[in-house]
Amino acid sequence: MKSILRYGPNKKFVRFSVRLSWPLMSAARKLSAYPVLKWIINPFFAYPYNEVTAIPIGVEIPQPDNVILPRAIVEHVIKQASEIFILDECICRSKCNCTNHPIDIGCMALGKGAQRIHPSHGHKADHEEAVEHVRKAAHAGLIPSIAHTWIDPVAFGLPDFRHLMFICFCDDCCCLYRTHMKNRGPNLDKAYKGLPGISVQLDENKCNGCGICAQHCFVAAIDMVEGIPRLSESCKSCGRCVDVCPENALSLNLAPAEELFDQIMIRINKVADISSM
Repeated sequence: MKSILRYGPNKKFVRFSVRLSWPLMSAARKLSAYPVLKWIINPFFAYPYNEVTAIPIGVEIPQPDNVILPRAIVEHVIKQASEIFILDECICRSKCNCTNHPIDIGCMALGKGAQRIHPSHGHKADHEEAVEHVRKAAHAGLIPSIAHTWIDPVAFGLPDFRHLMFICFCDDCCCLYRTHMKNRGPNLDKAYKGLPGISVQLDENKCNGCGICAQHCFVAAIDMVEGIPRLSESCKSCGRCVDVCPENALSLNLAPAEELFDQIMIRINKVADISSM
């Protein structure tokens, strides 16, 4: 009884709930742009209960002094957290039996709201272990998404949403956040944001017009125009196109470190307080 009052549901229950609700959540994303249906679905993706920011930690950046900067942004966020809980598996990849990416690189919950996560899901960690977890994810080619979404506290039974933030290490094949985003409604589009100060640039002299970048853009923000990729305003600056370009024609342009740190903390602090004890 004490355990039930202290913690949310255990791993077995959450796994069952996710598998049960997965078709509904996937359908909602796919149908969020359709007339009539979008007016029913889009409130579930509205701010401030859904906000996701991708940070491209695994992308090589030409400037030597900036190579680790995107990863440093995530590490900076972690160091602000009063509590850290690392999940021992990715729920999405586990549910899909993923063979493309490691299942054992799980999400990370930050803030005192994470104290109620049941111990069967993973363990509490210090800042050093959390930073090493990020580096492991970068090596595996995963993209961290700093997420404040209602799905997470509901799944894990965490009522203190104001003091909670998740860092999810996303892929392009199984991730609930990144799949089914090409045909999306307006609130779902707004929910997944790029970080101001990070942008993608194209060197047309290197581009061979293969279109691989457009194929891999999970939000369909790249159009091929006369053999040249054109990025729209919907670009989330996640860096996947940079990573997959065989000609290195795409690159990330980064603002100074202090500006990027400030931008991500402003965005987080508007919806959550992860530093309070």
